[in-house]
Amino acid sequence: MKIGIIGSGNIGGNLGKHWAKAGHDVLFSSRHPEQLNDLVNASEGNAKAVSIEEAFEADADVYLLATPFKAIDKLSELYAGEYGNKVIIDATNPYPERDGEMAQEVRDSNRNASEYTAMKFNTAKTAKAFNTIRAEHLKNSAFRDSEKLAIPYAAQDEDSKQLTQQLIQDIGFDAVYVGDLTETKIMDPDQKIYAKSLERKELEKLIKA
Repeated sequence: MKIGIIGSGNIGGNLGKHWAKAGHDVLFSSRHPEQLNDLVNASEGNAKAVSIEEAFEADADVYLLATPFKAIDKLSELYAGEYGNKVIIDATNPYPERDGEMAQEVRDSNRNASEYTAMKFNTAKTAKAFNTIRAEHLKNSAFRDSEKLAIPYAAQDEDSKQLTQQLIQDIGFDAVYVGDLTETKIMDPDQKIYAKSLERKELEKLIKA
């Protein structure tokens, strides 16, 4: 499938390389796509660097949102005509020290971060994944045959659930379903399963605790 990577830093960059290796068509994007050539060259498979606008215009099957949380408002507004009915996998985290007042307001509110993203990208189908794993573990623990790390994920509907599960499994991680987006508070920064790199049984035990 065609995957648009919106934000090609540590999380987006590593996931894009893994998905290209797994046989997917990957579009790495940033505000400065000319700076992504090394990332494209390091990818095994079909990958190229494009602008964020070009990524959204490419009609990808799914978009990974891996930007700073503060970019959500502007991205959702600018490209509202492009992502309708697409699956968006939200890998963002609200860090007030980086993202400012809007991130603090989300963390203090009754909604969790994934619900905020889904509200902003309201014509898309939103899932939450890849925001809890450390970048070095994401980079170095893919494509294992045994002792696989588990990636928790949540989804807004059946389409986003199945697609996100597939993309987790395609790169050699176990997929552990947390629930719908209302259940993702435990995935947010400083919460129960945030920054935990665990195998399936340990992660499921922590979720249920």
